[in-house]
Amino acid sequence: MITCKSERELNYMRDAGRVVALTHAELKKAVKVGVPTRELDRLAEEFIIKSGAKPAFKGLYGFPGAICASVNEEVVHGFPSLRKLENGDIISIDIGTEINGYFSDSAVTLPVGDVSREALDLMKVTEECLYKGIDQARDGNRLSDISNAVQTWAEKHGYGVVRDYVGHGIGAKPHEDPQVPNFGRPGRGPRLKAGMTLAIEPMINMGTHEVKTLSNDWTVVTLDKRLSAHFEHTVAITDDEPEILSKT
Repeated sequence: MITCKSERELNYMRDAGRVVALTHAELKKAVKVGVPTRELDRLAEEFIIKSGAKPAFKGLYGFPGAICASVNEEVVHGFPSLRKLENGDIISIDIGTEINGYFSDSAVTLPVGDVSREALDLMKVTEECLYKGIDQARDGNRLSDISNAVQTWAEKHGYGVVRDYVGHGIGAKPHEDPQVPNFGRPGRGPRLKAGMTLAIEPMINMGTHEVKTLSNDWTVVTLDKRLSAHFEHTVAITDDEPEILSKT
């Protein structure tokens, strides 16, 4: 069931989203060559708690970290670990927080040191895909208008759009209805209404769209081991422009 949030509920989500955005800003300063991803996780958890929120991912379905830290060919759900970032890596950092029982969720992909032109292009286009999707998150549109906008922009640039993992509704639970695919024909699915809140999150691969899950049953990687990028915002449908809740 898709729920529409009241202004009180949206305010809680704005509060949670502000902490997500500030945590991303802190981690962006810490992403450097030689830093273990577990250290980024420690910094994030400490900052989220200090900000009066709870790290939403820690323990969710058994996930071990406060953040998902996915490096290079890892698409989503990378475990924070002792792995040290190397020059030329890219890292996707996915953060969720909870305040007063309401959630917000956002992801960015960052370069580590000097990265290739190809990696920079992938990150740029994936972030553009996110904003193409957000622009379709409008009262009266259909859900798949978001999906189609993401897919069209990614495939125009020759990239693969992950099918097996998608965006989602968000609010009083970290994952609510509906699912928000990053592919599909326009004009299909539920009609969007003011008050709906969605986590829109393109996962775009440099090569094939196909992925597999590693033996830890969590971390998803590209089947061809080429790079993947991931950007996400929590967005509210309004009577006017889409509102990004996961920002400062």
